[in-house]
Amino acid sequence: MKLYRFLTEDDTSAFCHKVSAALSKGWELHGSPQYAYDHANGVMRCGQAVTKDIDGAYSPDMTLGQQ
Repeated sequence: MKLYRFLTEDDTSAFCHKVSAALSKGWELHGSPQYAYDHANGVMRCGQAVTKDIDGAYSPDMTLGQQ
């Protein structure tokens, strides 16, 4: 089964660390990164989709970050 996550963060090194942590746990990049201005908070935000193949069935109770 393939899991999907979309990681977001302000445009700081925290975003890179979040993506790097996911990659170190076996997640793979999916598509291109996204970059947009968050008008409500006045900051640039980054996003990156990641996927991971796992054994077992999907459940909405899963904590994806722990997979």
